[in-house]
Amino acid sequence: MSSQHEALESLRVIRSLMERAHVYRAISAPAALVGGILSLIAGMAAGIPNPGVAPSRPLAFLGTWLAILAVTSALNFALLFREAARRGQPLLSDGMRMAQRAIVPPMAVGGVLGIGQILYFEDTAMAATLWILCYGLALLATGGFSPKGLVRLGWSFVATGTALFLLLALRGEVYAFLRHDRASSLAMAATFGLLHVVYAGAVFLGKKPAKLPLP
Repeated sequence: MSSQHEALESLRVIRSLMERAHVYRAISAPAALVGGILSLIAGMAAGIPNPGVAPSRPLAFLGTWLAILAVTSALNFALLFREAARRGQPLLSDGMRMAQRAIVPPMAVGGVLGIGQILYFEDTAMAATLWILCYGLALLATGGFSPKGLVRLGWSFVATGTALFLLLALRGEVYAFLRHDRASSLAMAATFGLLHVVYAGAVFLGKKPAKLPLP
């Protein structure tokens, strides 16, 4: 009976999350747009050759992207908190806990490994590749109860991260270019920047999905 009750409770939470998917889709779009614009600005600025700047600055690369992550996360948290208060629900609801259980593991692994690549090996290219891949996996981990747009965004990150990893396995001029900090910044701009801006634009311009009936 206990396992059956847990299964029914999990089903209830999942269906509740799916019913509110259009709400989260609308909430995530402003944070995605702000984070995307910041990523585009930072990535393009760092990717442009500047004779007065040292060619390799892995710690500056790390600091820049951690700052963008902090700003975007704070905005997303504020939007979620405001929506939870408007609906009269706790921020850490059953649905939020389920989403966190899906998102946190790949995000934590990618974050730790990526930061380690920079601190121990000064390899910004592999760090960017790990961040892109694991972020995409985190989005795909919510595929059972998240909007289709987020799933497509997740696949875009996974495909791009996989392509970058395969390119890093090459040698010669391509390998040398990708290992440069500027190339890493451009990769971050193309993914966390451009892909997020495109996603936000699709949400703002698209139709709201229909609500799902609850039992």
